[in-house]
Amino acid sequence: MEPAADPVADLAVVGAGPAGLAAAVTAADLGLRVTVLDAGERPGGQYYRHPAPGLGAVRPEALHHDWQAFATREAALRDHESAGRVTYLPGHHVWTVVPDGGAGWTLHAVAGHGPEERAAAVRARAVLIATGAYERQLPFPGWTLPGVIGAGGAQAMVKGGLVLPGKRVVVAGSGPLLLAVAGTLAAAGATVPAVVEAASYLAYAGHVPALLRNPGKLTEAVTFGGALLRHRVRLLTRQAVVEAHGTGRVEAVTVARLDRDWRPLPGTARRIPCDALAVGHGLVPQLELATGLGCATVRGPDGTAALVLDAGQRTSVPGIWSAGETGGIGGAGLALVEGEIAAHTVAGRPVPGALARDRARLRAFARAMAAAHRPGPGWTDWLGDEDLVCRCEEVPAGRIREAVRDLGARDARTVKLLTRSGMGWCQGRMCGPAVSALAGESALAGESPLSPGAAAERRPLSCPVPLRHLAELPPADG
Repeated sequence: MEPAADPVADLAVVGAGPAGLAAAVTAADLGLRVTVLDAGERPGGQYYRHPAPGLGAVRPEALHHDWQAFATREAALRDHESAGRVTYLPGHHVWTVVPDGGAGWTLHAVAGHGPEERAAAVRARAVLIATGAYERQLPFPGWTLPGVIGAGGAQAMVKGGLVLPGKRVVVAGSGPLLLAVAGTLAAAGATVPAVVEAASYLAYAGHVPALLRNPGKLTEAVTFGGALLRHRVRLLTRQAVVEAHGTGRVEAVTVARLDRDWRPLPGTARRIPCDALAVGHGLVPQLELATGLGCATVRGPDGTAALVLDAGQRTSVPGIWSAGETGGIGGAGLALVEGEIAAHTVAGRPVPGALARDRARLRAFARAMAAAHRPGPGWTDWLGDEDLVCRCEEVPAGRIREAVRDLGARDARTVKLLTRSGMGWCQGRMCGPAVSALAGESALAGESPLSPGAAAERRPLSCPVPLRHLAELPPADG
C-alpha cells in the first residue's frame, strides 16, 4: 500500500469540520506542512454541510449561522492547498492510527467509494483528531417508523440536499439544536407544529455566571425564539414524544408531560398529527479513533464520555491532539477556537491569551448547556418490553432487561454479549446510550456525572474496513 501524497506531514488533521478546518489553516499559517483527511467530499463537516454544486443552490449560506467563519477558512484552505502547504484529502475514512516506528504516526484510511475504493496511508509527526459527534437517540415506541429521523439528520437533509423530511414536522428531544432545526425547517417551507423539549430552560438559572460571560449565546437564543414566533411554532418544555403512530409511515406522535426524572405523567398525553418527526437528545462525541489509541476519557455533565485534554488540546497520548466536540459538546464557535489553540501548540508556539480566554468562556457555557439538558433516568419508562432498542440486531428492551434481571448483566458490554445489542452495522452508535441506561451503568441511569475513566469502548477499527485492506498491511515488526 502506497502512502498518500506528502507522506511526512508535520500535522495530520482527521476531520474538516469547524475544529479541523481551523486547525489546518492556522497550522499552515504558522509554517507547518498539513495533511487533512476528511470522510466528507467537501470541507465544513456536519455543521457547515452545504449542497453539492450540481444542485444549483443560489444562497447556501441562508440556512447557516455564522457562514462567514466557514467561508473565510475554506478560502484560506484552498489558498494553502494551491501553495502546497496543505494536502486536502476528501473522501478518506480514517480507520486507525498507529505509531510508525519512529517519532510519528501512520494513519490508515479507506479512500473513495464503490469500485473506486482503495486503501490509503498518511504519515505525520503529529495528529489532530477532530472527528466531531453524532446524535444521541433515546428509543421510544414507534421510533423505527419511516418518517422518524434524527433532528440533525433533518437539518442535514435541508442544508445538504435541499429537501424536507416532510410537510408537517414535529421537532422533539432535548438541547439547543432543536431550536436551530425547527428554524431551518420552517424557513425551508415546512410546517412545524411544535418543538417538544424534554428539559426545562429554567435549569440554566443555576449557571448565571456562564450565561453572563457569553452574551452572544443569549443573542442566539433570542434569534431562534424570534424565528419560532414568526413561524408560529409552539415551544413545549418538560414534555417528550413518548410514542409515534402510523402504519407505513409516521402519522402522529403522542406527547406527554414529564416529571423531574423524565417519567411521563399520567393523564397528560395528547396526539399531534404530523408526517415526520425530527428527534434527538443532544450529541455524543465520536471517540473511536482516540480511544483506540488509549486516550483517557472523562464523563461529562450530559452523561457522555469525552477526551481528557490539557490547556494546549493535547490528549493523554503524546503526539495526539484533539479539538472540538471530542472534548465535550460545545458547538462550532468553541470548535473553531480549540482548533486554533491546537495548531499553536503543535507548532510549538504559545497560545494567544485571547484564544485561551475564549475557550474558558465557551467551555463554561458548554458545561452549563450539558447539565441543563442531561436526560433524566426515568426516560426508560417510555419503553415497553416489546419496543426495539437495538435496531440493527432487532433487540427489544425486554431482552435487555432480562439479561440484567435474570442473567446478572451489570454493564453494556455484558448485555451486548448476551443479547447482541450494539453488534450491528452502527456498532452501538444508535443504541449505545440506551443499552447502557437499561444496564444501569451510565450517567443517564443516575451515575455521578464526572466519573474519571468514563466508559468509552476501545476498538481497533473506527469504521468498516474491507478485509483486503487489512491483508495489505505490512507486518507489525516492520
